[in-house]
Amino acid sequence: MEKATRAEGRKGGLVATWLVFLAALQVAALVVVWRFAVHTRHGQWLDTAALTGNTIGQDRVDGIVDNVLNAMSVVSLLAATAVLAFIALIRRRVGLAIVAMLLVAGANITNQVLKYTLARPDFGVDPERAAAGNSFPSGHTSIAASVAAALILVLPRRLRAAGAIIGAAYTALAGVATLSAGWHRPSDAVGAVLVVGAWAAVAGLLLLATQHERAQADRADAHRGVVALLVLTGLVLVVAAAVALGFTDGSIVAMPEDLGQGRLLAAYAGSAAGIAGAACLAMATVLATVHRVVPRLSPRPTTAGSAAERG
Repeated sequence: MEKATRAEGRKGGLVATWLVFLAALQVAALVVVWRFAVHTRHGQWLDTAALTGNTIGQDRVDGIVDNVLNAMSVVSLLAATAVLAFIALIRRRVGLAIVAMLLVAGANITNQVLKYTLARPDFGVDPERAAAGNSFPSGHTSIAASVAAALILVLPRRLRAAGAIIGAAYTALAGVATLSAGWHRPSDAVGAVLVVGAWAAVAGLLLLATQHERAQADRADAHRGVVALLVLTGLVLVVAAAVALGFTDGSIVAMPEDLGQGRLLAAYAGSAAGIAGAACLAMATVLATVHRVVPRLSPRPTTAGSAAERG
């Protein structure tokens, strides 16, 4: 019994270390994306090229984009958070309900604070939107990603894999929709996903620190196949984004609007792939550890069993 307890303690320590690493990695990635995309002319140029490319075929997706974005509001966020808490509570996981709400609230508040406190220098590459100021990170993408991450945490173990796939798709759709509508640059959506990913890691640490004494993590609940699928899909999409943006970056024009249709389409499609890739990787990190931070609970000992133990 003592050896088993020590082994569980070591595993818990490893999971905690991994979650701290994930949080730090995503915060570092957030800073890198922000510094490049917002505070360099090169980054702003690529962002603007992708945003300019959204006009190609825009009339074909306007209906879908409008439906996706109009469904996201403060009211819908509150309703989704209430549903998440309800799922956790019917599973008799009060602590999980609190942490899920903290994840959603913390991620969205953080994104709003960053959006209204970070400065965006004007390098003259996007004069039409210069007066609008900073748009990093995206609030709509933050709503989708935070709800998706919290959903993975509160769902029963049999539904987590499906929840992760749906959550990644929903987050990607929301992020690409903001780009298609011209509301946000691609870096805004990626930044929002990174903020949510960091908060999801913090939520995992909180759940690990307050774990029930009857907690029993089972490898069968790890969903390794789906985690691998999400990671592989995410990496392929990120590489595709890098290739497409590299093709766009090969142009020598001064202003993004002077690019040819082919390069504008590459910038737009590549950025969409990058957003989707970030969403897949973020949901994969949540799914990879959820069986450890929200494990099964062993049955309560019976009165007879307790008496026998006391004897």
